[in-house]
Amino acid sequence: MRRFLSLGLLCLMLLGTAVSAQAQSSSSTPDDQAALALLTALDVDSYRDKGEAITAILQSDDERARDWLQALLDGRLQRTDDGRFVLVLDNRGRDWPVADALTNEPLGEMSRRDLDRIGINNALRNQLRSAIAVVDLYSPNVERRRTSADRLLGEVDGELAETLEPVIADAEDEYVRTRLAQAVAIYRAEQGEMAGVEALTGSLHPRARVALGRAANSDDPVVAEAAATALAGIEQQLKINRGLETLYFGLSLGSVLVLAAIGLAITFGVMGVINMAHGELMMLGAYTTWMMQQLLPGQPGLALILSIPAGFMVAALVGIAIERGVIQFLKGRPLETLLATFGISLILQQLVRTVISPLNRTVVTPEWMSGSLVINDALSLTLNRMFVLGFALVVFAALMLIMRRTRLGLEVRAVTQNRAMARSMGIRATRVDIMTFALGSGVAGLAGVALSQLTNVGPNLGQNYIIDSFMVVVFGGVGNLWGTLVAGLSLGVINQVLEPWAGAVLAKIIVLVFIILFIQKRPRGLFPQKGRAAEG
Repeated sequence: MRRFLSLGLLCLMLLGTAVSAQAQSSSSTPDDQAALALLTALDVDSYRDKGEAITAILQSDDERARDWLQALLDGRLQRTDDGRFVLVLDNRGRDWPVADALTNEPLGEMSRRDLDRIGINNALRNQLRSAIAVVDLYSPNVERRRTSADRLLGEVDGELAETLEPVIADAEDEYVRTRLAQAVAIYRAEQGEMAGVEALTGSLHPRARVALGRAANSDDPVVAEAAATALAGIEQQLKINRGLETLYFGLSLGSVLVLAAIGLAITFGVMGVINMAHGELMMLGAYTTWMMQQLLPGQPGLALILSIPAGFMVAALVGIAIERGVIQFLKGRPLETLLATFGISLILQQLVRTVISPLNRTVVTPEWMSGSLVINDALSLTLNRMFVLGFALVVFAALMLIMRRTRLGLEVRAVTQNRAMARSMGIRATRVDIMTFALGSGVAGLAGVALSQLTNVGPNLGQNYIIDSFMVVVFGGVGNLWGTLVAGLSLGVINQVLEPWAGAVLAKIIVLVFIILFIQKRPRGLFPQKGRAAEG
């Protein structure tokens, strides 16, 4: 009797499950019934049958196919005890919010014990990623289509290659069409087909090089030779691209040196002041950028734009205070000026540590400065460095206009060339000194604003650039803006070329030795000053 009772209960449970599934299917449309059959085919023990079910879903043209496949890949496609397929919306906690997989209708929360996950293995995961990529190829979103095409590189098999052929022919986006053709060519090259090797000739993508490397080991000598030739040509192109990348990074580093040194060149050339606090003025400009972002949370772009005049003004005002409070009493005494400004640099560093924090601060890069400009598969140019390079050139052009087209520039050039004669002509040299030091300090603040987009902001930020700034000024010619530009960019490129094989420290030592030897031959730098003061 007990055996019959157990059998009866089992029958009732099976009947209840069947009734629930039938109720779900009977309340749905014919399309939903077909979809339910597709999902039911996934809930089997055989991984091979599950793979066939995934292919059936992919070929069904159901607009819900991508959501199902993604949910299956993420482990969110599950089945309830009553046979209903659901999508888990959030798998945190004990009870999970779920939605009907057919209608996407929220079903409230269910205990995870009442759900059965449809298991997959690694082979099915790879199949699902490829299937999702194929579905995304038909997405109206351009970025999704391109991401999908990128994802298929190296993931194509024989069956998928045949599927992609008509997609390549119908693709309107040149990028998608090229990427899909490369994906198919990678598969064919790995299979030792000459057509794949020929299609990948000149391709700089890493997966293409891997495929050609395998083809170079082919048993067919013709294919192996063609693949080896293609790899040699690609390697030559890679060297050119690496050289261009090194040049770009060198110019971007040089632009930072130009910004850091150009203000120092002005004050050093006019007043003969060795300002060791110049790096701390850069630090103040960087902290101004950080503070502007604290005042305008969520608007990093606007904060950065406002930081340009703010950073200039903050550094310029501090520069005026330094000039009026210390430097004016030490004119003509370079050693005392150096020691005094070094003390000021320590005071400013400790002031920032006390008022703000000794820890580094991170400045958020605006969205329009993030990312990179992709030239090809082996060369991309980061946008933040590109903007810093452009900013340095704009600041340089503005300073050239000030020095060549304004009365202040005329007076600065006069005082630089012969201070005594300028005084005798009615130029107030003291006022020129104040304005010059304010201008040079303000440019240092602008350098700090630019540096905040390349590195963390901290109390020691300026110390990393002060020595290099002096080297740029001496190498280019004291007080000459063109010399500062050429020297800064040149030293940036030289440093970037030397670092890969000599290391960062040894590269700086080599540059320093080069400058010392250069100054022995040309003590006045690349572009020496003109005038009686320069001759004396």
